[in-house]
Amino acid sequence: MASSLLRRGGTAVGRRWCSAGALRRLVSSEAAPEKAPVRSPPEVPPFEHRPRPYFGMSGDEILEKRKQFLGPSVFYYYQKPLNIVEGKMQYLYDEHGKRYLDCFGGIVTVSCGHCHPDIVNAVVEQTKLLQHTTTIYLYQAIVEFAEALASKMPGNLKVVYFVNSGTEANELAMLMARLYSGNLNMIALRNAYHGGSAGTIGLTGLQTWKYPIPQGEIHHVMNPDPYRGTFASDAVAYAKEVKEHINYGTSGKVAGFIAETFQGVGGAVELAPGYLKLVYDTVRKAGGVCIADEVQSGFGRTGSHYWGFQTQDVIPDIVTMAKGIGNGLPLGAVVTTPEIASVLSQKIQFNTFGGNPVCSVGGLAVLRVLDKEKRQAHCADVGSHLVNRLKELQQKHEIIGDVRGRGLMLGVELVTDRKEKTPAKAETAVLFEKLKDLNILVGKGGLHGNVFRIKPPMCFTRDDADFLVDAMDYAMSGL
Repeated sequence: MASSLLRRGGTAVGRRWCSAGALRRLVSSEAAPEKAPVRSPPEVPPFEHRPRPYFGMSGDEILEKRKQFLGPSVFYYYQKPLNIVEGKMQYLYDEHGKRYLDCFGGIVTVSCGHCHPDIVNAVVEQTKLLQHTTTIYLYQAIVEFAEALASKMPGNLKVVYFVNSGTEANELAMLMARLYSGNLNMIALRNAYHGGSAGTIGLTGLQTWKYPIPQGEIHHVMNPDPYRGTFASDAVAYAKEVKEHINYGTSGKVAGFIAETFQGVGGAVELAPGYLKLVYDTVRKAGGVCIADEVQSGFGRTGSHYWGFQTQDVIPDIVTMAKGIGNGLPLGAVVTTPEIASVLSQKIQFNTFGGNPVCSVGGLAVLRVLDKEKRQAHCADVGSHLVNRLKELQQKHEIIGDVRGRGLMLGVELVTDRKEKTPAKAETAVLFEKLKDLNILVGKGGLHGNVFRIKPPMCFTRDDADFLVDAMDYAMSGL
């Protein structure tokens, strides 16, 4: 009816049955599409745990005391930071009892699950018996743990040094490399993170983590990044650049080469296939040793292998590890060959807390839980499902430039232009907050902070994976 009136060139002025306003309303109602039903946000999977009532300081009070008593460099996530008061397996609880799916695992540190009963019990019982002694005395816990850890290593990697963190582990590995080789020059990758101490800042290849101090005979070569790298996935081209750097940028002799197989802080970047085998050969010919930083990718997290370096079919000379080795305990380790380990006997090498009874018992409990619960296979299964779902999401949302990683060591890079790969920095910040509001905690990484780091406790389930992807879809659809 409305269309016929319009074709006759009028609005039926003077006709009692149709005013101009009524016609406008009629045309509007006929032309407007039906409103889509309001979409409900996804719900957190059910979980049988009731958090204890919290009677401590509020988040606002804690934040004020942090500003007053902690260093200004101590940063926090979210515009209004969370006050986390309890954890259970893959979930965290805030002061109000709200449950969050932890997709970042305490920065890739909680391997078996928050407050896993086997680990808690082992630590509590040891604490009651003997909380601390050092290696100047004999005690069972440290040798039992060292033997179990060495059994997980390939080749002749059988000697263990215990430390307290990944930074300490990489410092010790670099010292070993220099002493053993008789050379000073270390080679590391751009986009790498190996620690924040005065020494390991030099190895780190991200300007956001580097203070303007001397780096100390460290060279950074091109990052073999299949997504952003100059040579894409061409391992031969990247390896050639390393050889040229040794020839033109050093005396021709180096102390060592260090790399994460899966760059963690750098945004879950898996190195180009075949790269390490080529570079290890070049470095060894130049008199150096090869160090694998397994601080984030070790202990079966990648699913396909127990150690990240095994995905490249190599055996390093030194392996460093931390984070997941203790499920939250301050624990790290360096594993090497007897020959390389012997160089430290030139002087006194000692670590007050390294391998203390409590941490050793806790670390051994971690290894046993990972084996008993078959977490490597679990990571392969759940990770494969999650990657497939994330790739499906990538087809729906242009903002997803890349989905990468293995097992539960994943990254989702967000861009505003897929062709130019322009980092979606502002959009990432918005989605980061939205996911938190949807009960999901992820990490951020990459030089521009535009990569979601998905590295949850290894008890993370398929239902958790589905909830994560559904929440990401919900949040992205609202951009």
